[in-house]
Amino acid sequence: MGLAAAKRATRISVADAAGLVGSGMWVDWGFGMGQPDAFDVALAARAKDLSNVKIRACLTMKRRAVLEADPNGDHIFWFNWHFTGYDRKQHDLGRCNYIPMNFGEAPDYYRRFIDPVDVAVIKTCPRDSAGNYNLSGASTYERAMIERAKVVVVEISEALPYCLGPDNFIPEALVDFVIEGDHAPVPEFANPPVSDIDRAIATRIAAEIPNGACLQIGIGGMPNAVCSILREAGVKDLGVHSEMLVDGMVELLDAGLITGAHKQIDTGKIIFTFAAGSRRQYQLIDRNPNILCRSVDYTNLPQNVMLNDNVVSINNTTQMDLQGQAASESAGHRHLTGTGGQLQFVRGAYASKGGKSFICLSSTYDKAGKPRSRIVTELTPGNVVTTPRTDTMYVVTEYGMVNLKGKSVAERALAMISIAHPDFREGLERDAREKGLIPRGFA
Repeated sequence: MGLAAAKRATRISVADAAGLVGSGMWVDWGFGMGQPDAFDVALAARAKDLSNVKIRACLTMKRRAVLEADPNGDHIFWFNWHFTGYDRKQHDLGRCNYIPMNFGEAPDYYRRFIDPVDVAVIKTCPRDSAGNYNLSGASTYERAMIERAKVVVVEISEALPYCLGPDNFIPEALVDFVIEGDHAPVPEFANPPVSDIDRAIATRIAAEIPNGACLQIGIGGMPNAVCSILREAGVKDLGVHSEMLVDGMVELLDAGLITGAHKQIDTGKIIFTFAAGSRRQYQLIDRNPNILCRSVDYTNLPQNVMLNDNVVSINNTTQMDLQGQAASESAGHRHLTGTGGQLQFVRGAYASKGGKSFICLSSTYDKAGKPRSRIVTELTPGNVVTTPRTDTMYVVTEYGMVNLKGKSVAERALAMISIAHPDFREGLERDAREKGLIPRGFA
């Protein structure tokens, strides 16, 4: 213990750090705002001297030099736990491959199933007075990944917010090398503007949220619209136990509607595992003792989620079938995002005393200038099921809300049809009866 405590990481140049990567190695990048930037540029400069380098990353918030320098993937390949728009583009180009996961299980994957990483590189805050490197707003699985890496490189940045949390740091004893980052501002992560359909769906969900509820809000305009409606409705004493800290929650906090007073664990505290949003959000989480960044197994595992009463989980999806399967991460074989924490929060909310989970979607989308129904008899071939029918509780569109728990296949089909766009209801019911989902004579 004395030797570990005395160990100091070695300061090296960014170029020397990039030189640690050899052909055939697995390199682990940080998550979101924890992905390295100076190291990225330096490794890109070496890309053509390397072969079969595999980089494992998640939620990329800006363009990556290593990919731009190797557009055909001749030297470096990108693996990703959850796509942003940039990652999706790389996937479409054949430069990126998705790694399926339930987000809350990620630390366990590193500890049990993934061979030790050859080189792990993450961006952190500068070393603090306790000799630790703060993980900022990207706790997630990074501590577990670092614990098993063969070589650990930390890129420090003074621009990162310093986020409090009992496990949101890396002790210097686990760090081999430290490099100076570019100290560039953290990229902002904008939600799409709220549409009239988003507001209609949000109004239905908000009516189901009681005072003192504990919120998990997913990414996207639709779930975030719920926060705006809640602010207008004046619901009080809300709590937050979520994977992502979203700007809608910041607005509720600024309005005095989030107090966490009724939470059974972490009373009075906002709990999250990663931040991605506006400059205001980053300022708010910096050294804020009431907002704690925790590892993702703490935030997302259902056995932890359920410890708070009245958990309300709100997530988006892109397609659902008449039995209640939610396909939230792909369009056929084209991967779009990731499983993330959707399923785990659906299950955690169900297990919570008084808990509710909501899967929301607009009833239609446009394809080639024509409206198509998001509610279908059968999912698009290749579509990945994110939330199984057995787990789905509330489903919400702009045309209504249904609860599928306890319903037969026929009842589910009729319920889903009732909230589909009116132009598609007749065809959906006819198809459901022809395929036997709704038996003859069942009304």
